[in-house]
Amino acid sequence: MNVGVLANQPVTVLKGVGAALEQKLQKLDILTLQDLLFHLPLRYQDRTRIMPIGSLRPGDEGVIEGEVKGADIVMGRRRSLMVRLQDGTGTISLRFFHFSAAQKNNLKPGVHLRCFGEIRTGASGLEIYHPEYRRVDDTVITPVEESLTPIYPTTEGLNQTRLRALTDAALKYLEAGSLTELIPDHLRQQWQLPPLNDAVSYLHRPPVDADQDQLLDGYHPAQRRLAFEELLAHHLSLQKLRNKTRQQGAPLMQGDGRYCQLFLQQLPFPLTNAQQRVAAEIGKDLSQPFPMLRLVQGDVGSGKTVVAALAALQAVEGGFQAAVMAPTEILAEQHFINFSNWLEPLGLKVAWLAGKLKGKKRQAQLEQIISGEAQVVVGTHALFQDEVSFANLGLVVVDEQHRFGVHQRLALREKGRTDQRSPHQLIMTATPIPRTLTMSAYADLDCSIIDELPPGRTPVNTVVISDQRRAEVVQRVRDACVQGRQVYWVCTLIEESEALQCQAAEVTAEELKEALSELRIGLVHGRMKPTEKAAIMASYKAAELDLLVATTVIEVGVDVPNASVMIIENPERLGLAQLHQLRGRVGRGSVESFCLLMYHAPLSQQGRERLSVMRETTDGFRIAEKDLELRGPGEVLGTRQTGMMAFKVADLQRDSDLLTRVKQVAGQIAADSQLTDAIIQRWLGRDEQYATV
Repeated sequence: MNVGVLANQPVTVLKGVGAALEQKLQKLDILTLQDLLFHLPLRYQDRTRIMPIGSLRPGDEGVIEGEVKGADIVMGRRRSLMVRLQDGTGTISLRFFHFSAAQKNNLKPGVHLRCFGEIRTGASGLEIYHPEYRRVDDTVITPVEESLTPIYPTTEGLNQTRLRALTDAALKYLEAGSLTELIPDHLRQQWQLPPLNDAVSYLHRPPVDADQDQLLDGYHPAQRRLAFEELLAHHLSLQKLRNKTRQQGAPLMQGDGRYCQLFLQQLPFPLTNAQQRVAAEIGKDLSQPFPMLRLVQGDVGSGKTVVAALAALQAVEGGFQAAVMAPTEILAEQHFINFSNWLEPLGLKVAWLAGKLKGKKRQAQLEQIISGEAQVVVGTHALFQDEVSFANLGLVVVDEQHRFGVHQRLALREKGRTDQRSPHQLIMTATPIPRTLTMSAYADLDCSIIDELPPGRTPVNTVVISDQRRAEVVQRVRDACVQGRQVYWVCTLIEESEALQCQAAEVTAEELKEALSELRIGLVHGRMKPTEKAAIMASYKAAELDLLVATTVIEVGVDVPNASVMIIENPERLGLAQLHQLRGRVGRGSVESFCLLMYHAPLSQQGRERLSVMRETTDGFRIAEKDLELRGPGEVLGTRQTGMMAFKVADLQRDSDLLTRVKQVAGQIAADSQLTDAIIQRWLGRDEQYATV
């Protein structure tokens, strides 16, 4: 399908676009006329009427016209040129910090100027700093702008005037050639979407009566029209990835259930209804002849690992290997311990692979994996290194998917791919993902939610307290430890530097050892060797330590049921999802548990909001929605995913209500591969690699 001439016309067809300007436009991802037309304004200025100087207020932005009454160089903290302008209703000063002698000579009394700028209060009354201005003839009526003036995202060396001139030229091409309408007419009418060309023209040059608030907030029908198509392109690209995977075929895993049965019998607790439901959904997927692509979401402590073990056992019953990948060595090691304890009594071999494993030990594990002696393999991203080969990989389980990039997940899948088939994939996360992101970033996956905590888990009481009451907090730690409980003390710093965070944890540990000399205190942070970290964690788990001082390395996966108190210093510096993960380290036993959020005043508005959400709810999904609202999708998904989520027009929060319609339209046009490819190409173009891996 031809997506239109403008999609193939390079910007160099425009007059004045030489090699230097072409390079600057490339920095804004503008290569074609279509790219230029989809480079939309951030906001607009109203230059359609002249405002009387006497009516101006600080903060106004507008066009004024008047006669120069004087121009003087003023020596203050900075040398400046002050020009007094009068229009019969009042006087205002124009202040220039950067000016030339020629400019001063041109702004002599009697000259008439038309200016645009922001009004502010200065030493001489109302002022405009560095206004845009031009000379006008006071005997002739000079027309004002006919539409609102766009302000575009720009780059160094490319000013607004030049961008406006370029879009003016591109809009003339639009009148002559038009952008191809890719959404079928009947669907556009059904969802009341304006024609694409009208929407683009309107957004570049809105009429005088346009609703500026609506445009600024991104809710104008013209903006929603483009956002709809862009969200549709992202959805279709993920569906394309899903379909491509499904066409490959997968190993059929219809085991006899013997291992699963034995495993369930030896568990000291029955599965919750939610675990049974999700295990059944996974079991059904594994018995299909195409690869499972399932995301399992479950709040901290909901029992996802048991569900993953059942999936691994079904793979083993079917004669295949299962690989379980976790983002950190602490979490991977914990999975290895759990899987070994569960599966080795059944006569199964669990292998272990992480970066810290060297020499002969590593070689022995590699041999067990390639020979098939190890039916289940647990590890970090070391699992998808080139030297690792599997005998018969049939299932890939990825824990905390948001910590891995899409490419890392696909790389592990490649390990089990043959000409005929691809392994099944089970993605798990204890970070609840807002529905908005599930429908967009994870549209290539089926979703299951374990929405029930095992019996015996107690809700965690969350207390927000100022660090000025630190002495009280220290006493509370002492009381808890005297009663035989264990405590976490988590140190956070605003600096990204891991070295500084570790230093802060070391200082805190020393202070607490002094204040609580009767307690056994351990320290764990990111700069320790993995063996040291593991030894400290093992001591803590064995109740050989009362208090563990840590950085956020303990965020995921550490399971110590006897720990019932957590203190988080400077919680205002962490995202809600991270706070929720940390809080999930306590409340894992039957004793009442507490999480103390010890903040440093003053709190920002966002900091206050975060902490009040943590105090009010332990519902991971509600917390995730609020996190999305406060931080935006890029941060919530993690930096490794943001390339995939880079939208030109759409905003996942603002436009979340469009996602259901987008999904319906995607279903209606999915069969037309030419059309779907054209929509993907228009919006993702050069960024579509992740959808074709």
